Amino acid sequence: MSMATSNEEKILRAFKQKDWNEIKSSDSWQIFKIMAEFVEGFEKLGSIGPCVSIFGSARTAPGSVYFKLAEDIAYLLTQQGYGVITGGGPGIMEAGNLGAKRGKGRSVGVNIDLPFEQSPNLFIDSDKLLSFKHFFVRKVMFMKYAQGFVVLPGGFGTFDELFEAITLIQTGKIGRFPIVLVGTKYWGGLVTWIKEVMLEQEGNINPNDLELFTVVDKAEDAVDVINKFYSKYLLSPNF
Repeated sequence: MSMATSNEEKILRAFKQKDWNEIKSSDSWQIFKIMAEFVEGFEKLGSIGPCVSIFGSARTAPGSVYFKLAEDIAYLLTQQGYGVITGGGPGIMEAGNLGAKRGKGRSVGVNIDLPFEQSPNLFIDSDKLLSFKHFFVRKVMFMKYAQGFVVLPGGFGTFDELFEAITLIQTGKIGRFPIVLVGTKYWGGLVTWIKEVMLEQEGNINPNDLELFTVVDKAEDAVDVINKFYSKYLLSPNF
């Protein structure tokens, strides 16, 4: 089945009129599947200890500067006692799990089932691999069990996870925890736009919202931001 055909079917299903029995049967069964994903996530991640989530593109090649940065950051985090959580796939995610494995630390993969079948990488601890169908359940696991975010260059998915974290902190839905953007060259234009347009021109955020994240270029600096932040706090889940 082609992607175009699949998209057309999804659109048509959205407009199809359903009777009450169809809606009740379909939605009730969906709720149980969602509950099962939450239960599995809570059971597996509830005792992993302090962890940092590393986000970034699945398309980053092993020879990339950012791949090496992610690996080094993960390694250094494990040397400070943190575990590493990634999205479980290739690219930056693989680099994060590789670094954690090299550092003999906890290496967690929270994979997502996608139409093009994102396969989990080989550097996740066998008892710390989870696969989810729903993005929103997966994001709850990132937010609940991560004591910090390290965000390397990525695409729409990376931005989704980044701004989800910023929004939850800004609105007080979760506690404050450090968010580190790695790569001034990549993130600089976005940060400038946030400051000049979102803040100064339109007034859509407050000046102190700019303090919710830090931009660095070196692996050591990324880990240092997290260490300094938590030197005065007890590490615990964010909910």
